[in-house]
Amino acid sequence: RVNSSRSAPFPLAVSTSEVSNTDTMTTMDYESINKLSYRQLQTHCKEKGLPATGNTATLRGRLLEEFGLGVGFSNYSSSETSSIPEVSDEDCEVEGIEFCDESDKDFEFKSLLSEVMEKASMGHWKAATRKLKKLNKRYATPSLPVPHEAYLKVLETCITDRLHGARASEPARKILEEMTAQGYEIPSDMGNKCVISCLGYGANGTHDGFGGIDTALAMLAAMEANTQSPNIVNVDAYGTVVSALARDKSVEEAIILLRVMVVERSFTPPLSIFADVGSAAANLNTEEGGEFVLQVMALAKAAGYQLDNIASVEAGRELLASGLIAAEQMDNLALGLRLLTAAGKAEGCAPDRGDDLVSSSSSKAQRASTLIHKRAIDKSLEDDNWKLAVKLLELMSLRSLKPSTSVWRKVVTLCAKCNKSRKATSLLLDWVKFSKEKEADMPPLKVFNTVVNACEICGEEELTLAVLDTMKETHDTDGNIITFNIALKRLAKLGNVDSCEGIIVGMLQAGQEPNVVSYTTAIGACVQAKDSKYAYEWLKRMRSRNVQPNFHTYNTALASCLDGKLDSTVRASLIANEMLTDVQEELMNGGVKGSADYLSVIPDKYTKVLARNVMKQLRENWRSGDINMAVAKSTVRVPLLKLVDFDKSEAANMIAEQRKKEKEQRRAEDECDIDSEECEAEIDFNAVNMLHKENARTMEV
Repeated sequence: RVNSSRSAPFPLAVSTSEVSNTDTMTTMDYESINKLSYRQLQTHCKEKGLPATGNTATLRGRLLEEFGLGVGFSNYSSSETSSIPEVSDEDCEVEGIEFCDESDKDFEFKSLLSEVMEKASMGHWKAATRKLKKLNKRYATPSLPVPHEAYLKVLETCITDRLHGARASEPARKILEEMTAQGYEIPSDMGNKCVISCLGYGANGTHDGFGGIDTALAMLAAMEANTQSPNIVNVDAYGTVVSALARDKSVEEAIILLRVMVVERSFTPPLSIFADVGSAAANLNTEEGGEFVLQVMALAKAAGYQLDNIASVEAGRELLASGLIAAEQMDNLALGLRLLTAAGKAEGCAPDRGDDLVSSSSSKAQRASTLIHKRAIDKSLEDDNWKLAVKLLELMSLRSLKPSTSVWRKVVTLCAKCNKSRKATSLLLDWVKFSKEKEADMPPLKVFNTVVNACEICGEEELTLAVLDTMKETHDTDGNIITFNIALKRLAKLGNVDSCEGIIVGMLQAGQEPNVVSYTTAIGACVQAKDSKYAYEWLKRMRSRNVQPNFHTYNTALASCLDGKLDSTVRASLIANEMLTDVQEELMNGGVKGSADYLSVIPDKYTKVLARNVMKQLRENWRSGDINMAVAKSTVRVPLLKLVDFDKSEAANMIAEQRKKEKEQRRAEDECDIDSEECEAEIDFNAVNMLHKENARTMEV
């Protein structure tokens, strides 16, 4: 045995307070190895390629041997021994006298053992453990070991008052290891009580600086290695260590031990244990933490728990909340919604709902639940799945989640886009109701415009009036661009060009500047009246008011030219040429900033359809002798052909890339609700496009 009071032959190469993960540590001294905790000993053994199993003494012995510190040293140096005079046997001989030793050779052993038992009986655990240590080191031999009863007596004294506030943790740990080394049986209740009592809520699982996770793990290792009492560690002892590891953020180690409980020992740990580990994993705020949560939930299922039932108890709700947080971190919307659905099915939560309790269990769970619903609604908007969006919005209210203005707007807009005017109106009125109760922000005017447009498209005049009355009450306004545009669209359907002009003049007189929708609607009236000349005039007028046409405007103007007349065909060629000029200007300026539906002039697929129809009309014109074919092909057809071939051009690819990048940038900067804005623009022009498209319910984009 090495004398620790002497200087070690190797210098200290690493800090004893932390474990190094580098290979630069090549030497350690006896003192540094002796100070390593149980997990640090395991780590160093793994780094040196040594087995990392066994008790503290075994692990420490392997490291000492690895560094050449396993050989004992003399208590005296060579200089000290040389100064001691040698005494020969002849000097000690006495004639006529014979000595006979009749003393008890085991007297000191028995005497010290008696003191150990006496101190233990008196409850003096410190004195008892010190004397037991002395007995074991000085007097115990393989033929005369410390008796089993002595270990049990001292251990029983240490266990009192939860290991005396964990201060007796280290002596208890050494006793358990020595009992295993001696082949003595460890009573299950005593061993498990030691493990549980040495853990607290301080750093590293300590209690006032005593005990801790390393001590508990060393006790577990000693108990598991005991051949006389196999499988004596119970579920409570394992569970206490797992929870302590979770509190210490050692999630991976906690999951390993939890797997041992469930898979190897076939235990069914309390849900609180799974909840502790799941919560710790979720709090890592990483994708790896999310994976850990899924492992914990899989182990809970393997232990016999059903997700549809566990929400009836608090620990189960905590575990589901951890899964919810992990689902949000991993962007796994299906998992998050599945967990909330399972919580909603749990019985025993009345008068509350299980999914409501899970969502509101913590601020993190509430945030995760809100984000999952918001992203799921975004996905339904991409898929045009209005039913799913409405269902998710309803569930948010049931789960005590407050939808933001953007969420309300997306769902209402999606319903309007899908021509579900009644559902859109119902949601808008609910939104207004919640805003009056201070549960939501007031719907913006643009949303009222969207719903009114949907009602107009579907021919729901009563709903239109209801929405307008609500808008008047909510925003305290009698007339605005919305009401004027509604009147324009109704007159445009009848082809009443003069009345449309009167509406626009009235808007200007009322100080309400017509927008691109207003002028496009007026041009739409010309489509119904088959008056391309008046349509072209409206293009000039809107430019004079600094209102730039967009591709919807040009499409409507082109549609007005499809009346079979040569003059209209030539006028369509002029309109196409002006559109191409505006396209070049937009490309030179690097695209548009904002909604492409409102501002862009880039031709869409429907532009191509219209241009082809105009070219067919031109062909009929030259066949009827109205124009020379060669002249028609070299002049009138040129800009129309460019529109047809635009989507094959390099400019079309460039503008598509620009729009994609701009949309991503605006979405990242939260400049506005991009998806809702695009839907609203589409609905805004839908009524106008219906005036010249064969399919009255579909906008070809």
